[in-house]
Amino acid sequence: MESIQATKQRFEIIGNDPKLNRAIEKAIQVAPTDISVLVTGESGVGKESLPKIIHSLSHRKHAKYIAVNCGAIPEGTIDSELFGHEKGSFTGATNARDGYFEVADGGTIFLDEVGELPLTTQVRLLRVLENGEFIKVGSSKVQKTNVRIVAATNVNMFEAIEKGKFREDLYYRLSTVEILLPPLRDRKEDIHLLFRKFAADFAHKYKMPPIKLSNEAIQYLVQYRWGGNIRQLRNIAEQISVLETNRETSLQTLKGYLPQQGNNLPSVINTKKSENDFSNEREILYKVLFDMKSDLNDLKKLTLELMQNGNSKVQEDQKNLIKRIYDKNEDSSIFEKEKKTELLESSTDELSQEEFIDNEEDDDSNYLFAEAVEEEETLSLEAKEIELIKKSLERNNGKRKAAADELGISERTLYRKIKQYDL
Repeated sequence: MESIQATKQRFEIIGNDPKLNRAIEKAIQVAPTDISVLVTGESGVGKESLPKIIHSLSHRKHAKYIAVNCGAIPEGTIDSELFGHEKGSFTGATNARDGYFEVADGGTIFLDEVGELPLTTQVRLLRVLENGEFIKVGSSKVQKTNVRIVAATNVNMFEAIEKGKFREDLYYRLSTVEILLPPLRDRKEDIHLLFRKFAADFAHKYKMPPIKLSNEAIQYLVQYRWGGNIRQLRNIAEQISVLETNRETSLQTLKGYLPQQGNNLPSVINTKKSENDFSNEREILYKVLFDMKSDLNDLKKLTLELMQNGNSKVQEDQKNLIKRIYDKNEDSSIFEKEKKTELLESSTDELSQEEFIDNEEDDDSNYLFAEAVEEEETLSLEAKEIELIKKSLERNNGKRKAAADELGISERTLYRKIKQYDL
C-alpha cells in the first residue's frame, strides 16, 4: 500500500493537517475495492483530488476515468450525457450517442456536485449502482456496465433528503464509504505552506520573482476565514503575484486583496421598522375607533334632546358639537380626521331626515330610533377605510406616496391595504 506522504507528493497535495491525512488514508485504503465513495466538503477544498487517487490506486487504473460536473449539465440533457440516447429519441437527436456509463465501462466515473442531479436521473443512477443496468434515452434495451462511481458534493445531504431533493436510498448507495475533506480555516498550519506553493508556481509561470509576506501579513493570512477555501487562496496569490511590483507584501497590501470578514455574509433584514409601522397603525385605528364611539354617543344624546325639546335649541347644540369635534381633530393625522369627518357627516345627514326630528312621534318611534343609532355606532370601519383610501388616491391622481402621506400611514401599509381590499 502506498504511503500517505508518497501519495501527497504524487498528486501535489500540500499540507500536514491530521484531518487531511486521514482523508487521504481512507482514499488509499478503499482504492483497491469497488466500493462506492462519497467525498464531502465545502466548495473549494479540493474534493476532485481524492477520486483521482482512488482511480489511480485501483485495478481500474488502466481503464477510462471520466469526471462529470452534474451541476453544469442542463436538466433536459443530463440523462443523455450519462446514459446515451438513440437516434430520433428527442428533437436534435440526429445520431445515436453513447453515454458516459457506456464509454467508461471497466473504469471510474467521478460525479462532481452529485447533489444537483434531478430526481428522475437519480432513479436511473440508483439502478446502475444496484445491478449495473441502464437504458439509453429513447431505447427499451437494457444494457450492462461495470463502472465504479465516486461522487462528491458540498450540499448537506440530510437537509436535501428532508426537503425531498435527494433520494435517501441513493445517498446510502453512494456513501458506502464517506470521506470528509476539512475546510481551509481548520487547517491553519497549512495555509502559509499553500500560499508559498502558489506564489512559487505563479512566479515560474509569469517569469518573475516570487512574492513574500511580512510577519504581520502571515498572521493575518492564517487567521482569515477563507470562505472560498483553497480556490480563494490560490486566486489571491495569483492576483498579488501579477499586480504588485513590490515583491515584499505588507499587511496593508494583503488586506487590500481580501474582502473584510463578515461583508460577504447574507444580510439580515431589519424587521424592527415594519413592526413599528404596524404598531403605530394599530394605535391610530384604536384611537379612531374610540373617538368615533365618543362622537356617536354625543350625537345620540343630541338627537334624543331634539326629539324631546324641539329643533331650534338642538340646531345650536349640533353646531357646537361639530365645532368641538373638528377642534379635537386639529392635531390628528389626515387619516384620523377623514374617518371622523365622514362618520360625523353621515350622522348629521341622518339628523336631517324628517323621521328623526318629528316631535310628535310616540314611544315606539323613539325605540326604533334608538335601534338606528345603535346600528350607526357599529358602522364598518373597514368600509370607511376603503372609502378614505379611494378618495385619497383620486385626489392624488393615483400617486401612492402622496396618498400615504395624506392618510398619515406608510407607503408600504397603503400598498398592503390596496392589495387587501383589491382596490
